[in-house]
Amino acid sequence: MPRLYLDLPLASGANLSLPEEAARHVQVLRLQPGDVLTLFDGRGGEYDATVTQMGKRSVEVAVGAHHAVGRESPLDITLVQAVAAAERMDYAIQKATELGVGRIAPVNSAYTQGRMAGERAEKRRAHWQGVAAAACEQSGRTRVPEVAAVRDLAELLATPPQADLKLLLSPRGATRLADLPAQAARVVLLVGPEGGLSPDEEAAAVAAGWTGLALGPRVLRTETAGATLIALLQARYGDF
Repeated sequence: MPRLYLDLPLASGANLSLPEEAARHVQVLRLQPGDVLTLFDGRGGEYDATVTQMGKRSVEVAVGAHHAVGRESPLDITLVQAVAAAERMDYAIQKATELGVGRIAPVNSAYTQGRMAGERAEKRRAHWQGVAAAACEQSGRTRVPEVAAVRDLAELLATPPQADLKLLLSPRGATRLADLPAQAARVVLLVGPEGGLSPDEEAAAVAAGWTGLALGPRVLRTETAGATLIALLQARYGDF
């Protein structure tokens, strides 16, 4: 059954016109009046819905019963991801969302290729938010993780987030997975771009409370590293 995210409040009994992108998706699927789908608005749970009218550019639906399903992880994870090349960044955000992160904070770092600021950064943030929403549609999640505005890593390190664990993925890290504490409810991960973080950045992160963590003897790509550790943490502290 098709499952769509709508960035607007939903309510049982409502009749509405789908936003342009959602309507185009329904048309591509060749749904017809009477066909059913699932809608969610990121506020928890999901709704039954039925197509009532198909136009050339519009789709009308009737919103049915709300189901208070919960598929969010008990582990609160924030991914601080250094901006990577387009496809790699999309992959990192998509997989992190599928694996259950609560928020994603893109940052510019010393080795970031094509540093972002201003209008360009906001356009990319909006694109990444769409990637996260699409990953929620596919994975069954009912809440879409927030993708924060792009900022410099130094700015984030100056006001570090609070967490039970703050982990910096680094081949030079002295800590291994087995060394982590037995329990944690809130974790922040910091992943560098292609080429990793600079030595100065790693030192600044450690000074700000991050723990350098190495995942074995092999160097993982930026789009692989975060997803790998998120899966391991979900197995250790979450719902895997």
